[in-house]
Amino acid sequence: MSRDEQPTVSPARVAPSGDGSGRIVVRGLSKWFGKIHAVRDLGFTVEPGRVTGFLGPNGAGKTTTLRAVLGLIEPTAGAVTVNGVGYRRLAQPARVVGAVLDAGGFHRARSARSHLRMYTAAIGVPDGRVDEVLAHVGLTDAANRKVAGFSTGMRQRLALATALLGDPQVLVLDEPGTGLDPEGIAWLRGFIRSFAASGRTVLVSSHQLAEMSQTVDHVVIISRGEGVFEGPLDQLGGDAQTLEQEFLRLTTGEYAARPTSVRQEGAR
Repeated sequence: MSRDEQPTVSPARVAPSGDGSGRIVVRGLSKWFGKIHAVRDLGFTVEPGRVTGFLGPNGAGKTTTLRAVLGLIEPTAGAVTVNGVGYRRLAQPARVVGAVLDAGGFHRARSARSHLRMYTAAIGVPDGRVDEVLAHVGLTDAANRKVAGFSTGMRQRLALATALLGDPQVLVLDEPGTGLDPEGIAWLRGFIRSFAASGRTVLVSSHQLAEMSQTVDHVVIISRGEGVFEGPLDQLGGDAQTLEQEFLRLTTGEYAARPTSVRQEGAR
């Protein structure tokens, strides 16, 4: 993809299971790992047509929450739904939700095209979709190269291509900009915003606050497993410097040390 070419996303061709809204609802989510309370009574909603940023310090519970959204772990309490049902109850989950949680799970000896064809067979979509997603993520010229020779950024693009195979209504992304150069980050920003502008849903977790200030419309911030803010980006100032200041205020120091009942005014 050239510098001047803008990523576009065609309308979904496959009707999703569930209520068809593309909405993610996290309600009263709690998760214990032994004596560790990773997430505590967390609640928020991710709406279609906008990009929701999921922010928090290391160890705040972001990955645990994303894994609960994708049915990879069972909540200790509460529930997470996509299109009104739990992920595991979706009839064709790969055609409803595409996810990038880890860009390292590739067979090094496979080519990008071979890797994607393995997934088309698994989720029941035509092999022709492979070339479409390779073009979407700018990997057409690398389609027949072995993954062993890919840079970190190229692996990120291939992980995104895998998530897009089912032409999903929802994207869940954990640190999708890792390893991308500035041009790649700008491309990713345009792709994510285009995806949401087509009426679909994006939940993206990242530590890159400056980039999030240019990408997201809505923000959910958690600290120590608890929600401390949910609302439009504009409520946090909208620019990178203000977002960073508010993020630190909400997740460190006096605010983060207050009892939960006191913090609820700033969180939903």
